[in-house]
Amino acid sequence: MKTLIAFLTVLLLPMASFAEEAVLKRDLSTDEMMMTAAFTMLGFVILFLGMLVVLLIKLKSYLSPMMAKSEEEILYEKQDFWSKVFQLRPIEMEKKLVMDHSYDGIQELDNPTPPWFMFLFYSTILFAVVYGFIYHVIGDGKVMANEYVAQVKEAEIVREAYLKKFANSINETNVTLVTDKAKLDEGKVVYDNNCVACHGTKGEGKVGPNFTDEYWIHGSGIKNLFRIVTEGVPEKGMISWKKQLNPLQIQNVSSYIISLKGTNPPNPKAPQGVKEGEGVAAPAESSQTVSADSAK
Repeated sequence: MKTLIAFLTVLLLPMASFAEEAVLKRDLSTDEMMMTAAFTMLGFVILFLGMLVVLLIKLKSYLSPMMAKSEEEILYEKQDFWSKVFQLRPIEMEKKLVMDHSYDGIQELDNPTPPWFMFLFYSTILFAVVYGFIYHVIGDGKVMANEYVAQVKEAEIVREAYLKKFANSINETNVTLVTDKAKLDEGKVVYDNNCVACHGTKGEGKVGPNFTDEYWIHGSGIKNLFRIVTEGVPEKGMISWKKQLNPLQIQNVSSYIISLKGTNPPNPKAPQGVKEGEGVAAPAESSQTVSADSAK
């Protein structure tokens, strides 16, 4: 302590002498005055820190006897890293952990579950309560059934977007005859909603021609039928469907109409037009029939 005070005194004496000289001259410039003040403040800071160090050293010497570590603490400090992480008790403490009772010579140790494990255990209980409340009480959680419904809706949106994009790429030059049952079923839905009034529920023909025979008024094949449904035949009452149906729907309904060939429904309408592949004209129809709606 005395050595430290002597050292600080020696250190501060030049500063004090410099400050005294500056005060006596009183003709220092502003920079010199600032330098003097800075050195003076630095001296006081050093003195304060020195006294603080001395006090801390003295305090440690007073508290050292009170802070002596127990044998158990020393053993804990000597453990390896993983033993400390899992808070395992040192093997040297086994004798102190032995409980009074034993079973067939097997002794039980008073070694409680580590706190980290208990924290995980209680966390699972809390999670189960929160999960059950959210998913099964208020019903805001996506259980499997809700997830399935949500995924189906998302898939339908993607499917509709794809079909809409794909449908617009179909035209008279690249249209194809589809035979897939799902697409033919879609074509049947379009037919039932829009065509039965003129062509019958089974394609037998009413005001419009019969779709189940081999005769065609405006040419056979998927391309001709696609063009007729798309553009219509205004002079015979067949409207254009391109504003009500997209190209994919027209392809499907045209393929469905072609699939009706040879189905032989009851009460079919008499053939009209030219026989497919032969160029033979069908029997003439009345003026009323000729002016009727026609998609053949």
